[in-house]
Amino acid sequence: MKIKNIAATAISVFGAAIFLDSLRYKFTDHPKTQVIFGALDGWASSLGLPGLFAHTGLFSQYVIGSAELLASTLLIVGLLPRLQRLNALGAMIAFAVMAGAVSFHLFTPLGIDPNHDGGGLFAAAVTLLTGSVVLIGLRLPDILGLLGDLRRVFVADAPMSPEPTPMTQAAM
Repeated sequence: MKIKNIAATAISVFGAAIFLDSLRYKFTDHPKTQVIFGALDGWASSLGLPGLFAHTGLFSQYVIGSAELLASTLLIVGLLPRLQRLNALGAMIAFAVMAGAVSFHLFTPLGIDPNHDGGGLFAAAVTLLTGSVVLIGLRLPDILGLLGDLRRVFVADAPMSPEPTPMTQAAM
């Protein structure tokens, strides 16, 4: 049990540190960010989706950066024992963001070394993707609890034997 908590803490802190470090590039419109999102937007334009990764696009650096900020916040705040479900939610957001990042590096012209850093950015994305999968596994009970909470909020439980309403009594 103790190893599980240490592993979850280490993965959460590492993931939050990676995300928070990347924000200085995304939120300041750094040239390295312009290269990456510009290449992705050029690729999307060739598919008939211009602007998808542009500054105001659905997957702009600001949208992705905001998701990373949210994930890092949930990963850290969720380390408090009473807020563990938030850690699980942070892990799921981290997984979604990093699955997208790794996919775009592998399956678009972006490649694994767009900034000529020896693939360090790609390696960090793969490491964080792997860590988020492990963290999701460690937090599976919390994820199931979150799903149960959402079910209670959005799905009304039907009574076992409903009382007849005036409409159904008239039909009898």
